Amino acid sequence: MTKWLFIAAGGAFGSVMRYAVHGWVQRATNSNFPWGTLAVNVVGCAMIGFLAAAFEGPRPIREEYRLAIIVGVLGGFTTFSTFGWETFSLASDRQFAFAVLNVMLGCGVGLLAVWAGYKISQSFFGI
Repeated sequence: MTKWLFIAAGGAFGSVMRYAVHGWVQRATNSNFPWGTLAVNVVGCAMIGFLAAAFEGPRPIREEYRLAIIVGVLGGFTTFSTFGWETFSLASDRQFAFAVLNVMLGCGVGLLAVWAGYKISQSFFGI
């Protein structure tokens, strides 16, 4: 149960940080391009790579703390960091076909799901 609480607390913090960083970057760029989302995703990917290596190597930490940071904070900050890490891990394990498949399915099917959800909502609400 402790792990779940650590993850929940980390997720709350990560979500608030995502909102803050996204908003700050978007206001600073004053652009229609989603720079805030891009910044959050890139920072999240860099952090998960850095921390995953640190926690496996010179700085091992207790599992519940690792989960709170990686799953909670970074998961709340951006799930794109997990997508990036899993794709990197597949490629590092020389499972290149799975790495490419993960990118193609994650992006392609994800966009298709957004489109389908949008169309279903339009139909449901008569928009």
